[in-house]
Amino acid sequence: MRIGTNYNFQVVVLQQKSPALPEWILKNLPSCNLDQDPIMTLPARKPSFPKGVSKTSKVAATLRCTQGRLSEVYRRRWFRWRPDQQWEAYLFLLPSFAGFLIFVALPVIAALALSFVHWNLLTPPTFAGVANYTQLLTQDPIFRRALWNTAYFTVTIVPLQLIFGLALAVALNQAIRGVTLYRLIYFMPVVTTIVAAALVFQWMFNRDFGLISAMIWKLGELTGLPISPPDWLSSSAWAKPAVVILTLWKNTGFTMVIYLAGLQAVPEELYDAAKVDGANAWQRFRRITVPMISPTTFFLLVIQMIGAFQLFSEPYVMTRTQSGPLQATLTIVYYIYQNAFEFGRMGKASAMAWVLFTLIFTFTFIQTRLQRRWVHYEAGE
Repeated sequence: MRIGTNYNFQVVVLQQKSPALPEWILKNLPSCNLDQDPIMTLPARKPSFPKGVSKTSKVAATLRCTQGRLSEVYRRRWFRWRPDQQWEAYLFLLPSFAGFLIFVALPVIAALALSFVHWNLLTPPTFAGVANYTQLLTQDPIFRRALWNTAYFTVTIVPLQLIFGLALAVALNQAIRGVTLYRLIYFMPVVTTIVAAALVFQWMFNRDFGLISAMIWKLGELTGLPISPPDWLSSSAWAKPAVVILTLWKNTGFTMVIYLAGLQAVPEELYDAAKVDGANAWQRFRRITVPMISPTTFFLLVIQMIGAFQLFSEPYVMTRTQSGPLQATLTIVYYIYQNAFEFGRMGKASAMAWVLFTLIFTFTFIQTRLQRRWVHYEAGE
């Protein structure tokens, strides 16, 4: 015989080999008292058995009586709180769930419906079928330009941010003096408002009186070389690198912090064993550090790729006039904004949003499938 706990009332598990079980149950099961909390006591009745009834039958009858009395108590006390109730959890989840439905699910469904209509926010929408998608994918060279710019930002920002973030994390994971201050300094751009940061960089990249241009002019004077700064924000060749520089300055600190957490989770015993085997610093980094932080790298790769696909604030603030020279900094999200709120093409903007969602979902799915080949989890996960 053993006693377990289920929903805070005792449950007796029968074992037919215990001859003293019926007497123990009749002796120890408390009687039911409806004035008491049914959670604190196990309601039961002590039935009277006629002569000749076997002990096993008495046990079964006693337990059936107990179960029936429990059901009666809970029917009469349905409004009382019990640990096995779950509606309280749903009640606490209701605000978040309602916010998700109102501000996420419904807008997504509405965007899907709008992608099949023509609507300028002023007149009633008219059904267009797949005309928005057809015009977008086959007849809109500006969308192809925005797609190319978005791909450029993705393949430049994501790898550079991973490399710089990992380098800073490795450097600041050492036992150096003032390491906490250095970490704070490198993380401060992350909490800086992107609009304020973009305006500052817009001034820094100004060819006439910007700080970066002044440094280049000064370097040319000191070296005697004919060096002149480029017209960063008015050149189709230099506008995109300027946006990349701002994005790296703004987000590398976040990558550094995540990598720091991953580096500090690597067991020191692995490095000690590698040193004993004669591995140098580069071999330890390549053979131990990189594989052990591969889950962290995978996480950062996914979220940074999604962020690069959704790049908007940096080019919008820095090169707001005509989306940069020759639309050099026009991204997909920027083009969605223009079509929706400047050109009044809500249907086309919604179609672009769903195309962007398809691209992000596809690349994320591919990364999830490929991570099995290079991401290493502990304990054979």
